[in-house]
Amino acid sequence: MLLGLRTVIYPAPDLAAARSWWAGVLGVEPYFDEPFYVGFNVAGYELGLDPDGDPAVGPVTYWGVRDVDAAVAHFVAAGAVVRAAVQEVGGGIRVATVVEPSGAPVGLIENPVFVLPEELLGAGEGPGR
Repeated sequence: MLLGLRTVIYPAPDLAAARSWWAGVLGVEPYFDEPFYVGFNVAGYELGLDPDGDPAVGPVTYWGVRDVDAAVAHFVAAGAVVRAAVQEVGGGIRVATVVEPSGAPVGLIENPVFVLPEELLGAGEGPGR
């Protein structure tokens, strides 16, 4: 069901300050920079900043799935509760967040364009696995 890690999104109530701090720490500028979201590419993975994220919840880790609707149904059947329903966020990318029984958020992302750089792929693994 889970294809591997894809994205971590940090709450960033002061988006400009968070953008500046992460750009300095990472040594790169974001590849996506809008008032509603800032995204950095870190070795093929997404580090996102969300100005509407809740710092009390903390960062949300998104796991890649082939079908986000089926993944949400699978997690709910196993006892999770939907926190954010499936939504399209652009480019055919669809996300949802569930809360697992102990209370931690679990992000699920269907990203048809995700491909790890060749140097990060291990033997026997294919692009976009």
